[in-house]
Amino acid sequence: MTETLNGAAFDAVTVHNFSEKILEQLIHFHVMKLSGGFFLWVGSSPVLSNLAVSMSSKFDSMPLSTLVLGDPSNTASNSLAQRLAKKTKKQVFVSYSIPLTDSNFSLLVENRIKKELELHPEHF
Repeated sequence: MTETLNGAAFDAVTVHNFSEKILEQLIHFHVMKLSGGFFLWVGSSPVLSNLAVSMSSKFDSMPLSTLVLGDPSNTASNSLAQRLAKKTKKQVFVSYSIPLTDSNFSLLVENRIKKELELHPEHF
């Protein structure tokens, strides 16, 4: 949705929420579509523990990524932001607030995000 403010057009921020039970754990997803990108929060409880940002670069095929907030030893937010930036070609902010689990669980979470992206690309 594009809106006009003082004669200038801008994309309104939209919000999309969804949840999924993954391996008996209820996971919540919150997407805020921004102008030129999106913010994705993934978690099982309302905590913002890690936040990463990633964006494409004309100098490298792999998007640039950095941790903005959280524990640098937990690379889940960084990795997910980088993969989503590569897939969507947008600037992506990711907060992955799920306690460290096995890689299979993380893969199931990421697959659920990709499924939502395919079903509802207008929210990303």
